[in-house]
Amino acid sequence: MTSSPACWAAFGAVLAGEYADRSLFAVHRLSVDAYAIQHPGQPSAPPAAQSVGLHLVRLTLQLERGLTPERANAVMVQLTEHKARFHWLEPPASRGEITVAHVAPAVEPAQHEQAVRAWARSALDAWQSHRTAVERWLNLAYVPYRNSYLRRCGVTRSLRQS
Repeated sequence: MTSSPACWAAFGAVLAGEYADRSLFAVHRLSVDAYAIQHPGQPSAPPAAQSVGLHLVRLTLQLERGLTPERANAVMVQLTEHKARFHWLEPPASRGEITVAHVAPAVEPAQHEQAVRAWARSALDAWQSHRTAVERWLNLAYVPYRNSYLRRCGVTRSLRQS
């Protein structure tokens, strides 16, 4: 992850605010994910590709699939078993119109949450050209996760073919 000192400082301020107010922890992972995909690193470093992939998946789970932060994180943790399958995605020319610089001034909790959600949406939308890869990675962990959940609910049909 590469960033300017000013950008890194703004991100640190955002995180400090989220850690100081428990009500903001609901959007904390969105902040981490948005920052990570807006600062993807270099193609020569496999951890950079893995980081971007994992953060794109977690954003997708929360923003498009409606998973809670806790459930999205559980899927992300499970997906780390498959991170060797991740490949470098060429970052979009624009990584989103909203950045950490827009979020940092939002100090009131409701204002901060709204700014983080807009930032996360903007960042994820910027990567839409890689939607197929993200869906493929998502399915590495999400289908077994979904099958496990359905088994606990009494459903026995496998979803691997669906």
